Amino acid sequence: MTTTSSPPAAAQPAAPPPATEKLDGAVLKVAAVVVLGAIMSILDVTVVSVGLPKFQQEFGATPATVAWTMTAYTLALAAVIPITGWAADRFGTKRLYLTSIVLFVAGSVLCSFAWDIGPLIAFRALQGLGGGMLMPLGMTIMTRAAGPERIGRVMAVLGVPMLLGPIGGPILGGWLIEAASWQWIFLINLPIGLIALFAAWRVLAKDEPKPSESFDFLGMLLLSPGLALFLYGVSSIPEAGTVAATKVLLPGLVGLALVIAFVLHALRKQHALIDLSLFGNRNLTISVITMTLFSVAFMGSMLLLPSYFIQVRGEGTLDAGLLLAPNGLGAMLTMPIGGKLTDKMGPGKLVLTGIALITAALAVYTQVAAGTSYALLLGSLFVLGMGMGLTMMPIMSAAMSSLTDGQVARGSTMMNIVQQTAGSIGTAVMSVVLTNKVLADQAAAAYLGVAQGMVPADQVPAPVLEAGREGLAGAFGNTYLVAMILVALCIVPALFLPRRKIINTSQSAEPAYAMH
Repeated sequence: MTTTSSPPAAAQPAAPPPATEKLDGAVLKVAAVVVLGAIMSILDVTVVSVGLPKFQQEFGATPATVAWTMTAYTLALAAVIPITGWAADRFGTKRLYLTSIVLFVAGSVLCSFAWDIGPLIAFRALQGLGGGMLMPLGMTIMTRAAGPERIGRVMAVLGVPMLLGPIGGPILGGWLIEAASWQWIFLINLPIGLIALFAAWRVLAKDEPKPSESFDFLGMLLLSPGLALFLYGVSSIPEAGTVAATKVLLPGLVGLALVIAFVLHALRKQHALIDLSLFGNRNLTISVITMTLFSVAFMGSMLLLPSYFIQVRGEGTLDAGLLLAPNGLGAMLTMPIGGKLTDKMGPGKLVLTGIALITAALAVYTQVAAGTSYALLLGSLFVLGMGMGLTMMPIMSAAMSSLTDGQVARGSTMMNIVQQTAGSIGTAVMSVVLTNKVLADQAAAAYLGVAQGMVPADQVPAPVLEAGREGLAGAFGNTYLVAMILVALCIVPALFLPRRKIINTSQSAEPAYAMH
């Protein structure tokens, strides 16, 4: 498959023999480049979330306005992810990856110079345009570099930034704001981005220009704004407090209509923006269903973890981040093992085991109280992390391992759209459940006002505060019950995932690192 215009032999590691035991040095170099970019993008989401109160104070903005610094980033992600697959095929993964890093770093630097909340929101959208392409591109680059025989190990490597984001983000963000200033939560991306840019330029093999399918402009005009409007409606649910609010229903329904119109369009068009014929692949279809349900449940529940430690237990942002560390440690223990076993025995049994572990861990949090033992909470987090290490990346592996090289970019784009959309839905669902549980308990609502600094503590009687603290803990427990049920339901589609090694028989499925 390598042509005469391909890069020099030094940049092209030989295709590994089937079922090779380890990722070779050349693939590990590619992995290091991809993980650098992914860490920068994913870490940024949680780092910035820590800075929201600081933005309110600095710019004199309302919480609803400041929340747009997160929403603008998410909407930009949703708008750009659909075109990533086509752009990767048309311009080459290396060029597009370098462009993504430049956009993300430029947006980060501009954010640090923001003089008001409006410019900050605009610069965050620029960040999102770059950040939205980093993960699907990284998945494409890694899948092609390692080949189908080592897809499980590859996905285990890509899981590292997904762990470091929720764990390291609050720690890093809290430390930077306390030790320096809010500007540094953006400026920290500059040195990381420059290193990632140089490494990608040196390590990733040269792209080969090739004839491309015509761009699906109509598909882009339907899907990108459709996803952005739908996610805007969903992200507005927590603030509105109900799905029936105009600011939720109007953009949500218009966005959903555009997405449906895209599906009808894509079913008739030969080279649509998202290739729906990929759903003819049984493994990918089952993986999409499993990932959708899992992301709704798991991403939403992860959002609640730091909130419980901060609002109920009175921990600071930095300490709350440190308390989440067992989650990452558990995942780091099982993720490499899960990657190897996925390559050898398929993802089915591993995913079922992971779901069982996550369900058991969340069962503990359904009983959480204001004074629950930290040993029990942190031990459960460790088990939760172990479950995640055996779940998310094997599901991705099931989706990607049986695709041909020509389908990899479109397949990774589709999986990232699913994950982003389902994660946003899950976050909104869990936020609304928690809010409604709190509002149903007047003491809990009063205590939450004190915990958030909106109500002076001396204005609320001590007995009400103590009852409110217990009530707030109970609201978290009830919300975790919803998350636990949703995670347990993932068992149904997971039963249909392959339970033996996936063999990719396509002749074009060889590792495509040498193609670019």
